[in-house]
Amino acid sequence: MYKYIVILRGINVSGKNKLPMKDLKQLLEKLNYKDVITYIQSGNVLLKTEETRDKVAININNAIKKEFDYEVPILVRTIEEWKEAIEKNPYRKAAEKQQYFTFLAATPKENLIEVNAKDDEFEIIKDVVYVNAVGGYGKTKLSNGFFEKKLGVTATTRNLKTTLKLLELANC
Repeated sequence: MYKYIVILRGINVSGKNKLPMKDLKQLLEKLNYKDVITYIQSGNVLLKTEETRDKVAININNAIKKEFDYEVPILVRTIEEWKEAIEKNPYRKAAEKQQYFTFLAATPKENLIEVNAKDDEFEIIKDVVYVNAVGGYGKTKLSNGFFEKKLGVTATTRNLKTTLKLLELANC
């Protein structure tokens, strides 16, 4: 059985794509996923299954579409991939509130991006963009939309605290 961290993009943001975590958990349990745990309202899930991660993403996407009538991008990572993402964070010495992980649906073909982001900086390693948002994530140009447009892949971002908490929950 595989254990995955599943992150959904764009739910419960600004009143759009409302999906209470209780409802999401029930939906995932109906799909026969085991040991389902949700964390905060932004679409973070841990689960166990025999399915491949691609199958998990497709099944969850289809179930949300059928049940709630909208689609959301879904990224699935193994626990080892999640650990590796944390270990490779080049901004570990920055203040916690400045550190963000933008998870990409695939490793981008091109990763050279030029942008004037003031003091904010980023580094792309494999399928993760590490963001040091000095002025806060709400003010940076280095958003999901920016990276999706420049890299041509789906992206969703989590702060350091959430990223670490998901690993902690996965190791319970």
